[in-house]
Amino acid sequence: MQSTFMGIEIGKRSLIAHNKSLQTVGHNIVNASTDGYSRQRVKMSTFDPLYAPHLNRANTPGQIGQGVVDVSVERIKDELLEGRIVAQSNIHGYWQERDKYILMLEKIYNEPGEFSVRAAMDKFWEGWQELSLSPSEMASRQSVLERGKTLIDAIHTRYDALRQTRDMLETEVTGAVSKINTLMADIAELNEKILKVKVMGDNPNDLLDRRDLLVNDLSSMINITVDNRDPDEFQIHTSGLHLVQGRVVHFLDTVVDTGNEGYSKVIWQRNGETAEIKGGKLASFLELRDKDVREEIQKLDLMTINFVDNVNYLHKKAWGSNGSTGIEFFKEYPFVISAEGNYDRNGDGAFDSSYIFRISGANTLNPKELIGLRGTMTLSGADNNVAIDYYPTDTVQDVIDRINNSPAKISATLNQEGKLVFRAMTAEDRNNPDFVIKHIEDSGEFLVGYSGILAASGNNAAYTWETANAVESLDRNSQYAVAPLSHPAGWVEVNKVVVADSMNVAAGFGVNGRAANPGDGSAALAIASLRNQQLMVGKFTSFDQYFSSVVADIGLKGERAEITFETQNLVMKDLEDLKKAISGVNIDEELSNMIKFQHGYAAAARFISQVNEMLDIVVNRLKLS
Repeated sequence: MQSTFMGIEIGKRSLIAHNKSLQTVGHNIVNASTDGYSRQRVKMSTFDPLYAPHLNRANTPGQIGQGVVDVSVERIKDELLEGRIVAQSNIHGYWQERDKYILMLEKIYNEPGEFSVRAAMDKFWEGWQELSLSPSEMASRQSVLERGKTLIDAIHTRYDALRQTRDMLETEVTGAVSKINTLMADIAELNEKILKVKVMGDNPNDLLDRRDLLVNDLSSMINITVDNRDPDEFQIHTSGLHLVQGRVVHFLDTVVDTGNEGYSKVIWQRNGETAEIKGGKLASFLELRDKDVREEIQKLDLMTINFVDNVNYLHKKAWGSNGSTGIEFFKEYPFVISAEGNYDRNGDGAFDSSYIFRISGANTLNPKELIGLRGTMTLSGADNNVAIDYYPTDTVQDVIDRINNSPAKISATLNQEGKLVFRAMTAEDRNNPDFVIKHIEDSGEFLVGYSGILAASGNNAAYTWETANAVESLDRNSQYAVAPLSHPAGWVEVNKVVVADSMNVAAGFGVNGRAANPGDGSAALAIASLRNQQLMVGKFTSFDQYFSSVVADIGLKGERAEITFETQNLVMKDLEDLKKAISGVNIDEELSNMIKFQHGYAAAARFISQVNEMLDIVVNRLKLS
């Protein structure tokens, strides 16, 4: 039979259960604004009923209840939804940073704008046009000089802004790696605490919330997957490799990448291997730094060196009003000292490479003339050499267009004298230098006897940069220029000789080697006409196309980043709203539960009081007759 004092025990259990529920409600209310907190509930259950199978209970079938008990305090959590948020966070983080930095690049270009590089270059061309109309006036020469300085300042400003942006991204990369390591260390520490609590049979709800919050932060920084199938070893992976395995952490690190201008690369601390980062803010920083911003700098460098090279080519052939000639308008700085472009690339003390930027053929060509030749040119490409066939029915211009439309990293054009000119482009491989022609070969005669680029046909006579004195394979009457110093957009300047005396600004070509007449503006007109000529600035046919394409490209990148980031914001908002609906604290609901548990507690207390009165009657007031 049941104990006389069973009612006291039942009431006590109810007090304990409702008191714990009230405390949990209070815990929920005070953490309503805590980031990452999941509301908790006390799970109540009936206590094991009184059961005595050896007693005979024929008239009282059934079991006698022994009240309520709090089984556990549980988090209200949707694990599947948490997994979706973790998977989506790295995409959101990637586009968040990309949108921010692409917007910065758009502001750097400031196109179209009164103070942009394009506006300064338009003024520069107009200055030469004015000089061609009044070549004898000093004011026109001074105008060209000042507009040249303004243009160079604009180029330097854009280059400095792009370089600073890349340096900012370098800081972001090292900071992101440091933050990732800190997050992983904190997660591993929580793993240890959580395991200890679970071993004791408790639910470490607040610790689990804290870990989930850190996992979400980590997911925004790097692409991760979470594996919690083993309750004793919580695991986090990136691209199939362990980041966190219980209490073990595999940290990342950054080291200087000598092949990337001294910027850092991300490696694994344990073995020094390069870490492949495919998502999150860190992947966005790396891609922006090493691809987007680097490409913008390369485009600016490409425009600058082609602009300088073409202006200088004409200016050196022309005459100043003081009888000077052979003077460059812009100062060029070569990458190598050797006139043949020889360079010691592996640092062993011996020349092993040839750094040549421009090669001009020896023969004058007619762009509309049929070449009447058949063969295959092999020119350097991004990764491998590119084969370009030519046929007897091709015109010279057909062959030039085929070269420029190919993947070859060489641009081809005819200069003012009708000679074929090859210019190197920027390198996609960060370990290779920009503006270096790497390979020229012809199985036939187009580049040999016809245009006068190479001395002979065939593979054995090919020009290749991977050897010293490679210019010996060129036609003896061809001309070449060594590669410029890295990043010409950062160092190019108006020649100090021209700055010192504006009479050195050349306006006319002269006749038969004699100085130009005061009224000769032929050279100024030729330089002004460079604006719209098909000079092949890399893959851009003209300077105007360069500006149009560059601005359009960055604008399209910005549009895509903005739209995608807004889409990701909506996706994350939907997921977060759904998470709040399930796991978030609703104050009205908690107040309602508080009233319910308060009444339950009061009822239990009243029940105990009533049982106490009954026992008082039995113990103290019942008299035996």
